Amino acid sequence: MRRNASAALVVMVGIGLIAGYGPGVPAGAAAGVDPADFTNPQPNPYFPLEPGTVSILRGSEDGGHLLNRSRVTASTKVILGVTTTVVADLLFRDGVLEEKTADWYAADNSGNVWYFGERTAVYNRKGQVVSREGSWQAGVKGAVAGMIMPANPGPTDAYRQEFYKGHAEDQAWIVARHQVARIPYGNVNQVVRSYEWTRLEPGVVSLKLYGPGLGIIREKDVAGGDELLELVKVEHH
Repeated sequence: MRRNASAALVVMVGIGLIAGYGPGVPAGAAAGVDPADFTNPQPNPYFPLEPGTVSILRGSEDGGHLLNRSRVTASTKVILGVTTTVVADLLFRDGVLEEKTADWYAADNSGNVWYFGERTAVYNRKGQVVSREGSWQAGVKGAVAGMIMPANPGPTDAYRQEFYKGHAEDQAWIVARHQVARIPYGNVNQVVRSYEWTRLEPGVVSLKLYGPGLGIIREKDVAGGDELLELVKVEHH
């Protein structure tokens, strides 16, 4: 496997500079969420939560073919007094279901999108659940809601996306905006680029691209792995 060592080095330096949630993120990220901040949620173009939207990404990892199908459902779940949107996510490897996740997101009155947890199931090749590791819910066992996308994302924004100590500790660092990306879906302008990682997997760093009105359009390991997923289709039901 060939890794982008220079990109990984840049990210590791950035990780060393980030303390807590970093600049550009509301104080609520550290202090917890207030339901009053979610009474008039504003849409975020880089993380749309329009029910009925289905995003399909294809790619590869370790020689296997991946397909990721993400659906914004009409279902909701109230967590810490906030009504979150349920996003159903399915990951297939070589045509076989590998992981099924229900994620809980909510946009606040400023357009920041928060992540309130997930219910995850990992399957073996026989269709049996073998793990639920990574599942968490804000307010339960010390878990804290994190931010998945700021309202006005820009370079140097750094923030915790989730926190359940020892189980879910993803973080992100935005390094560019106004980028252009060419993916199977087509050419996308005004792209946000970020590096994302977790302290639970030292040395593994993912580069993610977010497109306006689309959400994640590409995710690619730049250190510690070789996973690649790219947006190929968006459907509205």
